[in-house]
Amino acid sequence: MLLKLAWRSLMHRRGSVLLAVLSVAVSLTVLLGVEQIRNQARDSFNRTVSGVDLIVGARTGEINLLLYSVFRIGTPSNNISWQAYRDIAEQPRVAWTIPISLGDSHRGYRVVGTSEAFFNHYQYGQGRALTLASGHPFAKTHDVVLGAAVATQLKYELGDSVVLAHGLGSTSFSHHEEHPFTVSGILEPTGTPVDRAQYISLEGMEAVHKPHGQVHTDLTPSSVTAFMLGLDSRVATFQLQRQINQYRGEPLLAILPGVTLSQLWQMLGMVEKILLLISAMVVLAALLGLCIMLLTSMRERRREIALLRVIGAGPLQLFLLIQAEALLVVLLGAAGAFLAVFAGQWLLEPLLSERVGIYLTGTPLIKQAVTLIGAVLVTTFVVAAVPAISAYRQSLNQGLQTQP
Repeated sequence: MLLKLAWRSLMHRRGSVLLAVLSVAVSLTVLLGVEQIRNQARDSFNRTVSGVDLIVGARTGEINLLLYSVFRIGTPSNNISWQAYRDIAEQPRVAWTIPISLGDSHRGYRVVGTSEAFFNHYQYGQGRALTLASGHPFAKTHDVVLGAAVATQLKYELGDSVVLAHGLGSTSFSHHEEHPFTVSGILEPTGTPVDRAQYISLEGMEAVHKPHGQVHTDLTPSSVTAFMLGLDSRVATFQLQRQINQYRGEPLLAILPGVTLSQLWQMLGMVEKILLLISAMVVLAALLGLCIMLLTSMRERRREIALLRVIGAGPLQLFLLIQAEALLVVLLGAAGAFLAVFAGQWLLEPLLSERVGIYLTGTPLIKQAVTLIGAVLVTTFVVAAVPAISAYRQSLNQGLQTQP
């Protein structure tokens, strides 16, 4: 009964109420949107690589090595010599290695030189292996395997020709036109940066950088950018990490992906808190605007309050009526915010995946959203107490005036 009365009262003032709902919806969209992107970004990063014990690269920052070797973000500072790679790969505790060689691209998508171990040992999510949607891994020097997003966006199929370009930008003036590659396989979608790269053999990467016009029989690479390691036993991880970091041949750095990812989140923790605080302030400003709207309407509603008193509504019922109106406005705004967040996610997903390699899935923010909306409703109750108490007092005064 009280909610029905509150709803009809809001409909009587639908113009100002609509503006209040829009204000709350916009502020909640900011709050939920920030939370959605923050959680989706973490999830996207966490599921990108799985089962890798160590990542080894030239000595640089740990986070930088993780970003360029796994997420294809940033640029490497130096390469590792082939001799150093072989020395470490042949250690008795090493079960497998995935070499990575970067430096070229094709129409804005990075090209990764690697070995067949990439298709055999690379895992993402909760230990999911890579699978081919069609074709096979590279068998020849000039074969290329496409990530799912590359094949979809560029509309490539098996047998198509691909010309690589030097550098990592979307525009390059140096193309390896004398070394066209043929699409031999297309990977299944993974929802990770793997989808937005192209994979060739290390020999293919070496061949395109050899002088043109000469016959090259030895395509053993001189260096790689980084490599991933899997060990027979994780007990030896820290020992091998220390051994690699003290490698005498050249300065190397070995990192544990999970530990470095935690360091990245710790570094970004302050930024996340600032974004959350700004979003909370925007929501609070919208709720204060709602409070002002209800307060200014009190004068216009003197006759309405008097009529409610005549039909038997007490001060407590009027207090709850104002609270019900405020909560209905916030709930309508929350519904609009949910729709806006999911629409925004659908629109931003291609942009974020293309620019920074972050994949936003359609996973709803059920737990986080319920917590945030619950906190907003509690805050609404506190803020709306000001106009509600005004209605309560106004009702009391009218009650005293009508007494004989």
